[in-house]
Amino acid sequence: MPLFSRRSEASPPRPVLVVSMDGWIDAGMAASGAVGSLVPSVVPQVVATFDTDELLDHRARRPVVEITDGLTTGLTWPAIELRVGTDRNGAGVAALVGPEPDFRWKAFSADVVALARELDVRLAVGLGGFPAPVPHTRAVRLATTGNAPDMAHRIGFVQGTLEVPAGIQAALEVAFAEAGIPVIGLWARVPHYVAAMPFPAASAALIDGLNLVGNLSLDTAQLRTQADASLRRVDELIAQSSDHEAMVRQLEQRIDAAEGNTLDLAQMPTGDEIASELERYLRTEGGPNPEANETDGGRDRGGHGGGHGGGPADPDGPPGMGGRPQGL
Repeated sequence: MPLFSRRSEASPPRPVLVVSMDGWIDAGMAASGAVGSLVPSVVPQVVATFDTDELLDHRARRPVVEITDGLTTGLTWPAIELRVGTDRNGAGVAALVGPEPDFRWKAFSADVVALARELDVRLAVGLGGFPAPVPHTRAVRLATTGNAPDMAHRIGFVQGTLEVPAGIQAALEVAFAEAGIPVIGLWARVPHYVAAMPFPAASAALIDGLNLVGNLSLDTAQLRTQADASLRRVDELIAQSSDHEAMVRQLEQRIDAAEGNTLDLAQMPTGDEIASELERYLRTEGGPNPEANETDGGRDRGGHGGGHGGGPADPDGPPGMGGRPQGL
């Protein structure tokens, strides 16, 4: 028995399937912000829902009860949905959204692949964000995973071997690859000191990357407006501490040195450094799901993806690496 029920036979032309599920690493709320910009305007129609009784631990993701004048009037249950629509040019877009399953990952992945085949998905794209030793004063860069090496070289990737606990996106990447469906994961490098707050510049970079690899036309104007306001707020908070200002300058010097000479891969963070930062992020933040191009003073404020994907540095890095600036 499949874990999903079809709600509609709608089928946009050879869609790009976007995967963004709550519950794993999403520094800066990068992926949730990106997908939030797509729902409901770009992917308004639900074509399939999954059986959350089979997939979720409801004590971990409790339904919301509505109580009116002391009377229980209903429950809103967590939902895992496959939604479809089109971009501004009529290209097909699908999105798998909702909480990451707690159970039956293999069966869930097989069912998602089956749905992808029914919809004739031409490319699957996972979205995420990870904390990195990069300054907020530089463009957000992306790193890739998946089985599409040509796309990975266009966007950038982390050099070397990395072993970290997997989310459902990794299981889906493997399942898509085994099924012969091209798949790529886009990961925004989010400044580690803003990883626990919304960082719309990272969301905009993910949409830019999605447009690039999927040949789509998705609007980022609202995200960039939000990003401008967010960056100004971070500037104000950084300015309150000379230590934090020094940290940002160090990060600027390091990233400029590395990305100004992208062939000098020795300057890029290693897999071990990334693993250390992810582990520290999960430990200090209480887990992964805790309950427009502009130049400002000569600093590149673009949010476009591209370039080599770097990663987080050693916890004993520049001053301030052990925590967020006060107020963030």
